[in-house]
Amino acid sequence: MFDLTGRNAVVTGSTKGIGKAIAVALAQHGARVVISSRDEKRVNSTVDELRSNDLEVIGIPCNVSRKNELQSLVSETNERWGNIDILVGNAAINPHYGSALEVPDEIFSKILASNIQSNLWLAQLVAPGMRNKQDGAIIFVSSIGGFFGSEVIGTYCISKAGDFQLARNLAVELGPDNIRVNCIAPGLVKTDFARKLWEDPESSNARIQRTPLGRLGEPDDVAGIAVYLASDAGRWTTGQTIVVDGGVSISK
Repeated sequence: MFDLTGRNAVVTGSTKGIGKAIAVALAQHGARVVISSRDEKRVNSTVDELRSNDLEVIGIPCNVSRKNELQSLVSETNERWGNIDILVGNAAINPHYGSALEVPDEIFSKILASNIQSNLWLAQLVAPGMRNKQDGAIIFVSSIGGFFGSEVIGTYCISKAGDFQLARNLAVELGPDNIRVNCIAPGLVKTDFARKLWEDPESSNARIQRTPLGRLGEPDDVAGIAVYLASDAGRWTTGQTIVVDGGVSISK
């Protein structure tokens, strides 16, 4: 049920953290995976690393905030491997740490463009190929921040809540073509992206104490859900947001 042999996957933001863990897991289950981020050197080194472990990957650098680069990402994948079967929109930014009342207009727009608009663009680009096959899986990596208000990452939380609704809307539109669209909402995972949150001992210890499983997340903790959603095991799951947070969101 989890075999992805013969399927082509694109994972944005996949040179480190959660994105890399998902890319590795998909490849380990048989998929051919496109590694992508805006850092070309990191893309190349990640491809070399994964190929050394006998995983079938290629690298295509892409800044997800630029529509022309997303178009190139999809078209190059199609040219080299054929239609994309699995899309994982993982790349995201959070350049503002502070009150949403004080976020500059250009930063607010930049966050929404990278965290929501890029996922819509990607879905629009891969949908025709998936419709031709009458099969496909689109996965957005969101955050439990989309469920809560925040005094310091509020703009980021707004964007992540938007991904929940984007997945629901696209699931309705693409369901008749057997294309599933879902979100993964991780809790606090020890990645470079979330370093400000987990490196502070006071805040990380407080989070751990509230977490039933008693620890922060690791990138590999999220990867299995992506494999489920991308594979036949998840063939009747769509429009959902699956929380992976050690239980913190259900704890007082």
